[in-house]
Parts: sequence; C-alpha cells; structure tokens
Amino acid sequence: MNFKAVGNTLGKLLMYLSTLMIFPLLFAYYYNEKNSFNAFIWSIITTFLVGLALQKIFSFKNSIGNKESYLIATLGWVFASAFSALPFLFTKTIPNFLDAYFECMSGYTATGATILTDIESNPLSILLWRNEIQWVGGMGIILLVVALLPMLGVSGMRLAKSEFPGFELDKIKPRIVETAKTIWLIYIFISIGEIVCLYGFGMPLFDAITNTFGTMPTGGFNPRNASIAYYDNVVFEIIIMIFMFISAVNFSLHYKFIHGDKKIHFKDPEFLFFTSIVLISTLLVTLQLRFSIYDSLLSALRYASFQVVSMVTTTGFVTTDYSLWPPFSQLVLVLLMFLGGCVGSTAGAIKSVRLLLLLKQAKQSFDKLLHPHAIIPMRLGGRVISDDIMQSIRSFFLLYIFVFIIGVFIITATGLDITSAIGAVAATLGGVGPGLGLVGPTQNYAFISSVGKITLIICMLLGRLEIYTVLVLLVPEFWKKSSSSF
Repeated sequence: MNFKAVGNTLGKLLMYLSTLMIFPLLFAYYYNEKNSFNAFIWSIITTFLVGLALQKIFSFKNSIGNKESYLIATLGWVFASAFSALPFLFTKTIPNFLDAYFECMSGYTATGATILTDIESNPLSILLWRNEIQWVGGMGIILLVVALLPMLGVSGMRLAKSEFPGFELDKIKPRIVETAKTIWLIYIFISIGEIVCLYGFGMPLFDAITNTFGTMPTGGFNPRNASIAYYDNVVFEIIIMIFMFISAVNFSLHYKFIHGDKKIHFKDPEFLFFTSIVLISTLLVTLQLRFSIYDSLLSALRYASFQVVSMVTTTGFVTTDYSLWPPFSQLVLVLLMFLGGCVGSTAGAIKSVRLLLLLKQAKQSFDKLLHPHAIIPMRLGGRVISDDIMQSIRSFFLLYIFVFIIGVFIITATGLDITSAIGAVAATLGGVGPGLGLVGPTQNYAFISSVGKITLIICMLLGRLEIYTVLVLLVPEFWKKSSSSF
C-alpha cells in the first residue's frame, strides 16, 4: 500500500473542499450572519491548512494503483464529512460532533436523513452549506477531484471507478479527466435549469437554489421543516418531480441526447425498465389512494406520483405524510427504496439494471429447463452480458441484503421497534432519507442512539460507494504487499 499516494490525494481533496466553503461564506456576509461568517472563515483555514500539510508531508508524483484508489475513495468521504462538520460545530448549530458528522455524511452520500428538529431556525448560510455538500456529493467528491487533477491520468480512471462501480465513464470521452468535466458540466447545466424553472414560477431564490441542491443529487435536504409540502404548490411539485426523474437517469444518456441522439433514452433497456416501474407503481398507489383517502383522482395522482418518484429516485422529498397511507401503498414505497434509479445517475440503492438482469437470468433459467441443451446467452440491448458481470451482480445483491439484515439487527438491539429499524436501514443504505415509523416523513433521526447513528452512517457510506469499495478494505489480502488482486 502506497500511503504517500493516499495522504497526498486526501490533502488535495481537503484543499478543494475548503474552497467550497466560500459560497456559504459570501451568503453569511450578505445576510450579516457574523457568527456564521466567522465559523466559515475558521473552517476554511483549518481545512485548507490540514490539506496543505497532508500534501506536503506525503509528497507523491507517481500514478495511483487499484488498492490506493479504493482506500482514497472510502477515506475521501470519511474526511470530507469530518471537515464539513466544522461550520456546524463552530456555529453551535449542531454542537455534538457525531450529530454533525451524521448530517454531513447524510449530505455527501445524498441520503437526506437529518438530525435537525427545527430546520428553519438555522442561519441561511448554514442551510446553504448543508445543501451544497449534498449537491457536491451527488455527483461524487472523488469525481470532482478527478476533474480538477488532469495529472492523474490512468489513476483518475481508477479513482472514478472506485467511486462509481458499474459506471462506464469511458464511453463519454476517451480521457477520464474530460469525462469527469463533461459529467460535471451536464450536472451544473441541468441544476441551473431547475433553479431558473423554480424561481421563474415564483419560488424564492434561496429556496430555489437549496431545493435544486437537494433534487439534483437525489438527496432530499430542504430548507423547510415540512419539505416540499411547505409550498403546497402543484407547479413546484411537477418541476421538482421532473428533475428528480432526470437525475435518476444515466448521465451518459443525457450527454448523447444533448449531442444529437434524441431517441437514445428509448433505446436503453434500463431506462425503459425504470420508467415502467415508475408508471406502474404510480398507477397502483394512485388507485388505492383514490378509493381509500382522496375523493379526487387528480389529488390521488398528485401525491402518489410525487412520492413514488421521490422514493424510487432515492431523493426523499415529501409532499404528504405517507405514514398515514394504507399498508399496500407504504409497501410499494419501501420496495422502491431498494430499487433506486439507473446506473450512472445520482440515485442510490440497488439500481434498476441489476434487477432487470436478475429477472432476465430468472427467465433464462426457465428457458433452460424447457431447452436443456440450448445455448442461451444473456443479452441486454443487443449486448451479451458475461458470466462475470452476472456473478458480480448476484454477489452485490446478496451483500446488499446481508448488510441490510445486519443493520436491522443492530438498530433493533438499540431499542428501536422493528418497523422503524427496517425503515431507517433501508432509507440510509438506499440513500433515501425518510423511512417508516419513528423515522417517517414527518420525523428525524435526532433521537437515535450513538451506536445507532454510527451504524446508519456506515450504511450511508456502504450504500453510496456500492458496498464493494468499502468492504474490500476488510479483506486481509488487500493489505498484503504481494497482492495484485485489486
């Protein structure tokens, strides 16, 4: 293990992170929030100096190997969350480090679970910082570093793949640095589009910015206690719902669409599968709500469609208290928490393409029963899927469920009821935010014990880095000098 490479890259990451604090610093100055202004000044100085020290101490110029990439990807999120907690601590907005760390990890992993009991009472600059870290985390802090470090070369590709396993970045641009920049430009372009739409239809500018910073990463942080329900505006809901859906679709498809292939989305099997799930789920929930809660079909459709899209994209915005819905509709939402959006998007959870391929493999098994001597290759959109890929998908699915079960066991051991425990682990592992029971849409995570919060923080990190990147660090062979397996 080349710890110089790890320390040097983490130092660069912290130095870049300190520059991200300038935006809320300017807001603090504009709104005359002196306490927040001073807090951001000290946070910037501390973060920058620690980053500079790491870079100087661990001087490094060579390429980064696979092992180092996995460690950097994991520690990158750990370090970023720790130093991003400084403004919360210095302003005493969140005086407890574990709570501040929980909030920041929730932000960077685009989870949206919060320990804040009264969001609106906080300084605007702090709320902006809270949403900004979520916006940055949605596309990936390591990918940001790759975009800003053209000297990484091949190492940049390794770093990007360790943060986005399964994301075929090299299909957009031949060079990883150009790919990272392109993805970020698309991300920024779409974000500006949402801000303009929300502000243009009457949402206050600050709210438009922070809601966009919660939508694009499919994160769910919101400057209002009641989330999107605060506005009670169907136009806002439609705009946010559209952008949640866009964010949950593979960004390489958006790139190809912008560059002339206007039918690319409808050629992609995962997009069609994901869209079908959204439409079917919306129909089922709408019909039940219409005959059990709402007198109007349009009202049922309004609340059902928004909540379905919010959950399947792992955003976690709410427009109504879905904990009051019938059990069937709640079950649909819970299942959608596990599904997630498309690979290569900002959405979390298992991802639609994995489920689609597992279903195809199930069908292939039945076909082989009927035709035992036939050779039936696995295909997706005309592409043959290798056995290695299918093995990786099966392993990921089993690991995901295993981590979920272990998480639920630990959370219930802390005293939480089974419904709330299932909701909390599913919501944090899938990057959704609100869950069920005591962590439902109108609640928060402040009351969770320290052990419980640490467990859920680990779930957030595992879910965001798609399990393998973190768990591979626990394999003894990973740390052996002679190993070349990674």
